[in-house]
Amino acid sequence: MALALPQLPGLTSLPALEHPELVAAPVAAALAAWPGAAGVAVVEIDPDLADTAAMSEAYGLSMEAGANCVLVAGKREGVERIAACLVRADTRADVNHTVKRLLDVRKPSFLPLERAVAESGMEYGGITPVGLPEGWRLLVDTRVADIEVAVIGSGLRRSKLLVPGSLLVQLPGTEVVEGLAG
Repeated sequence: MALALPQLPGLTSLPALEHPELVAAPVAAALAAWPGAAGVAVVEIDPDLADTAAMSEAYGLSMEAGANCVLVAGKREGVERIAACLVRADTRADVNHTVKRLLDVRKPSFLPLERAVAESGMEYGGITPVGLPEGWRLLVDTRVADIEVAVIGSGLRRSKLLVPGSLLVQLPGTEVVEGLAG
């Protein structure tokens, strides 16, 4: 029996595995290799609405349905450590405390835009936890698991992935963290 695709009002869900043209190349590769991808939908959106708040307003979605992925880096003893942090869109990653402790770095900061785009292979406004570069940690706030249908980036500004939160915490390499977001 095939899994039902996640749906949200006002958006047309398509099977993400069947539409690699709607996601960034590293996302398509990761989806193809992930058994959970059968339960992932992709929806086309206006690229000018890629920002979570703008998309939520335009499509009448709750901010609680969105999950934002931010990239954080820091160094310890000259070794850089990078993590993608996935938190509900109505919260913010606790970079200065929780992420700092988990990465064991002196001063965490957001990865600069140009570097985030170049190293992830994804567009700004579409960065997602699916298809991250090897060696980057994936930290996911526990509350993400409770989102019935989470709206996340697809790697491109012109589309989003719809994924049950319970499936997001099953992404390869995920570290589910209590209190990652405030």
